[in-house]
Amino acid sequence: MELYAERGFDATTVAEIAERAGLTERTFFRHYADKREVLFAGATELQELLVRQVDQAPAGMPAMDVIGAALTAMATEMFAEGHDYARQRQAIIMANADLRERELIKFAALGAAVAESLRRRGVTDPAASLAAEAGIAIFKVAFERWVSDTGQRSLAQLMLDSMAELRLVTHPEELASDESSG
Repeated sequence: MELYAERGFDATTVAEIAERAGLTERTFFRHYADKREVLFAGATELQELLVRQVDQAPAGMPAMDVIGAALTAMATEMFAEGHDYARQRQAIIMANADLRERELIKFAALGAAVAESLRRRGVTDPAASLAAEAGIAIFKVAFERWVSDTGQRSLAQLMLDSMAELRLVTHPEELASDESSG
């Protein structure tokens, strides 16, 4: 990460990464397919955690509530710490078109896995796909807010805030009834 920040992603070589880490190139390649994967190494764990949360949600829970609970749990378990790392990683990704593309591929795979998990719960399409994609949008918006913020609010709280914003967009009458009762 330091090398990417210092030299830029494209100018950093695997040999430099291995040397900085005190490894041989061969050892580097045992852990990562290429230098991009250093930035995306946690994608599998993220997907597994999110899918597990969806799979284990109580039966009968509405799909978007399942998504909200899964996102909040994922944010708490995987992102409770590491705000500075996430911020630095995001800056590196946003500065490189190939990395932005890789990030989009990661989100597409995540959305597909969550949709499949919802289908196993009995949610039919297009509802399963719509809920999963809405969840990915919530994650992306909350994550961007989190890395752009000073870190005073947790990613989990920003996930909840984004879920609430989505509800207001889709159910504006809830806002009207809250304002009239308050």
